[in-house]
Amino acid sequence: MKNSKCLHCNSRHICQEDAKSWIFIIIGFIATVAIRMVTVLMNIGPVYGKVAWYTGVLGFVVFFVYKYKVFKLRANMIEEHDLLEKLADGESLSSQDKEIIAQLLCKIKSNKERVNFLFIFVASAVALALAIYFDFIVILLQK
Repeated sequence: MKNSKCLHCNSRHICQEDAKSWIFIIIGFIATVAIRMVTVLMNIGPVYGKVAWYTGVLGFVVFFVYKYKVFKLRANMIEEHDLLEKLADGESLSSQDKEIIAQLLCKIKSNKERVNFLFIFVASAVALALAIYFDFIVILLQK
């Protein structure tokens, strides 16, 4: 198995997600920014806040439908090949089983997932800081 393409995640067409996954990640990024900008944009004008809210919610619907399909596909791969049962029973794994496990582990190891979570965290922190500024600091300065 040391010679397997997936073991070291070097085979783009097998282990790494395609360009389609990047499109959905970008949709998720846009949705994240849009939702977190609602409070700020509501202070500029309610229409802008509503546009941001609808953009964010629609983007999240699209993004999470995609993510659901990805997770369902991975779960189906595990189930179809009885991988959990084979591991639990100590059965020997076929070369196909090992390749599937290597593919799944490579996909779990993806940097895109970590970047996605980091982006959501940073965007949330910035949105929280801006919301506090607009909701409390600006009000105090106006008094």
